[in-house]
Amino acid sequence: MPAAILNANPWFAALPADVREAMLRHAEPVRLRRSEMLFRQGDPPGGLYAVLRGSLKVSTLREDGREAILGVIEPGTWFGEISLIDSLPRTHDATSIGASELLVLPHEAFQALMERPVFARAIASLLAARLRMMYSMMEDVTLRSTRARVVRRLLLLARGDAAMASAVRPRVPVSQEALAMMLGISRQTLSKELKLLEEQGAIHIGYRSIELLSEERLRSAG
Repeated sequence: MPAAILNANPWFAALPADVREAMLRHAEPVRLRRSEMLFRQGDPPGGLYAVLRGSLKVSTLREDGREAILGVIEPGTWFGEISLIDSLPRTHDATSIGASELLVLPHEAFQALMERPVFARAIASLLAARLRMMYSMMEDVTLRSTRARVVRRLLLLARGDAAMASAVRPRVPVSQEALAMMLGISRQTLSKELKLLEEQGAIHIGYRSIELLSEERLRSAG
């Protein structure tokens, strides 16, 4: 079962079979309750994690004490590599949104795999993809309108956010509160933008979810 879930992720599926097998062989199960923290900002490096069931939010606290959600980690996604590479503390909080099941590849096993060029290149590729996504999000904040930011984030979430899948899924499981926190805007501002997109036939607003009715209309609206 873990292999099937993880192989749905393009990054993991592209690894050689013997590397995937070694990762799964050394990985250990982790279970989290709803709202339980996997690690906090400033914690020492632990291991490389993969989500099997449920989802986690990556967040930080603003100066005013409010939470800012930076991303959502869904099944099939590996994460937590930054602190393993530079041996510095965790950069953000990681909290289970609901009951979740994960795998953790211990630090020692990760370092042993990093001695293999194919795995080291794969980790570099993973970092590069996430850096590109980060630059894109920074560009959205500084250069794009609120509506464009909403559209682009919905499309990103439709690809699994951190999973970075190539296919767009029709339903995004996110609440308006969480989406507003990701974008750094008020719930009222987000609600106004979503209603306009709904009126244009691009989306349908559901309970703690948003359905993408037309990717073409959604893109043109942004």
